[in-house]
Amino acid sequence: MAPRANWKGYLKLSLVSCEIALYPATSSSERVRFNRLNRQTGNRLKQLLVDAQTEEAVDRADQIKGYQVGKNAYVQVEDEELDAIKIESTHTIDVESFVDIDEVDKRYLDTPYYIAPEGSVGLEAFTVIRDAMRDKSKAGLGRVVISRRERMVLLEPLGKGILATLLRYPYEVRDHDEYFEDIPEVDIADEMRDLAAHIVERKAAKFDPSKFEDRYENAVVDLLKSKEAGRPAHVPEAPRPSNVISLMDALRQSIAAEKGGVPAKASKPKAPSKTSADRAKAKEPTKEAAKKPRKTRKAG
Repeated sequence: MAPRANWKGYLKLSLVSCEIALYPATSSSERVRFNRLNRQTGNRLKQLLVDAQTEEAVDRADQIKGYQVGKNAYVQVEDEELDAIKIESTHTIDVESFVDIDEVDKRYLDTPYYIAPEGSVGLEAFTVIRDAMRDKSKAGLGRVVISRRERMVLLEPLGKGILATLLRYPYEVRDHDEYFEDIPEVDIADEMRDLAAHIVERKAAKFDPSKFEDRYENAVVDLLKSKEAGRPAHVPEAPRPSNVISLMDALRQSIAAEKGGVPAKASKPKAPSKTSADRAKAKEPTKEAAKKPRKTRKAG
């Protein structure tokens, strides 16, 4: 069955344009989904929308959107009125600018779509736009209206087509400073840095999504199969990591484990490494020490 397009319109670069279609690049149909049931009867439940005042169920035909403008005051809007709003990005993705792909902040990336030419008439124009971005290693920025909302969209060449990724607006992305500002600076010994870097090198790999596995979902599926067959469910128990007493020992044992060797014997716990501020403070004389006179060395 051919995939169904979520949006159809035009891709435009200056005076060059072509008909295109947007297809969802991801799917959630394979996820395990649950229905809400009545515990007593086992029957499936259905959700009803009720009037907040009369508490009576309201048929779908009598439901309408409302925007609150005051206490218990709403402006009613019909779906047809929203559908009648037609701006350029409703039907055309106009490439406004091009950016270096490496400069794109990953926090702004949202939902991916595939763009393919619609019909053969605009195939040449589509190819020109796609290949121009590829030749210059650039990504296009445009706008598109999806689900009654205009979104910024990032365009990148992908195979024979174009990858279109909806972008978040700045007000949707939280600033990281407020989460990281209380993290203190810590002086780490060079040996520790070298050991950690060595572990990173040994664990280096190619990005391969085919190896991704949803182990939680697999455990849920096993639970469902066991319950359906009337067998006792096996609940996997994941060990929790213990607190690291000696970071140096933990790093050394990690390297031994990566090599497949016998972990190095743990040494006695060491005091946590001091920060530069702690060391400077330790050098300062205490009030008691400052009051005591220095002992002079007697001459031979």
